[in-house]
Amino acid sequence: MSSMPFEYEVNHSRVRTNGIWMHVAEKGEGPDLVLLLHGFPQTWYAWRHQMAFLAARGFRAVAPDLRGYGDSDSPVSPSAYSVLHLVGDLVGLLDHLGHRQAFVVGHDWGAVAGWFLSLFRPEMVKGLVALSAPYSPRSPGISTLESYKPLGDGFFITQFQKPGRAERAFARYDYLTVMKKLLLHNRKEILIAPPGMEIIDFLETPATLPSWITEEDLQVYADKFQESGFTGPLNYYRAMDLDWELLGPWDGAKITVPAKFIVGNKEAGFEVAGAKDYIKGNIFKNLIPNLEVVILDGHRFIHEERAQQVCDEILNFFRKLSDE
Repeated sequence: MSSMPFEYEVNHSRVRTNGIWMHVAEKGEGPDLVLLLHGFPQTWYAWRHQMAFLAARGFRAVAPDLRGYGDSDSPVSPSAYSVLHLVGDLVGLLDHLGHRQAFVVGHDWGAVAGWFLSLFRPEMVKGLVALSAPYSPRSPGISTLESYKPLGDGFFITQFQKPGRAERAFARYDYLTVMKKLLLHNRKEILIAPPGMEIIDFLETPATLPSWITEEDLQVYADKFQESGFTGPLNYYRAMDLDWELLGPWDGAKITVPAKFIVGNKEAGFEVAGAKDYIKGNIFKNLIPNLEVVILDGHRFIHEERAQQVCDEILNFFRKLSDE
């Protein structure tokens, strides 16, 4: 990535943690560690704006490629992608970095990892900023995939379940087109393809790019997924029912660490699937008693689309915790 703008240049390393090799990007040398966790379908590069911003303000910003992504190891079995594996990776990473506690920022599946790190090991989290994916408690009566059945076969998570299905559908397009379809869709409704259609075919390829991302940025993602493939990232979805089985001991448990949740008001499903009511209602607040909710004008990849606003929200939250 020698062509990357100077402000996005970072140090790269590989860390042995929880039985895998994890690629880690790092910028800054401050005493406070910020762990930045990406989601689907991105890599550490999703945090380039926040890394530059936080490093310039005295933080040590560390962004790994999560297991299955980028230059980190990609175990073959979907059963190697449970939330217990994800949290175990992060515990080992923090130990390697010499920090017993860190601020954590996560988006999408990275937010899921952040929520469960906070639940399982609260002493390791100074504060959590989660983007786009709210904490969703385990339903004790019905498994995760069973709850999605009413949405039908066109629902993207349902389509991602069968090994090879989504991979074959994605392969009909070049990697840059796949990234444009996945990262730049602006649908407000739940992502459900019409009967007989794959979700990647249903998503449109935008004719022009929005101002918040460049062709070069998209190519960085495309090149990395061309090397690593999509099976690792898709295995997160294929482990969802395994997560449901494993998480029974934490039914009803609360997340006690201070948390801020940031979401875009144009997030797919935000207005129509009950997500807005849940996020603004009492159930979410009761599960995370020390919670702030911020709704910004934007879509799924809010940390890129509204990079400066998200940077400011993160910094304000960290400073507030440091002053307490």
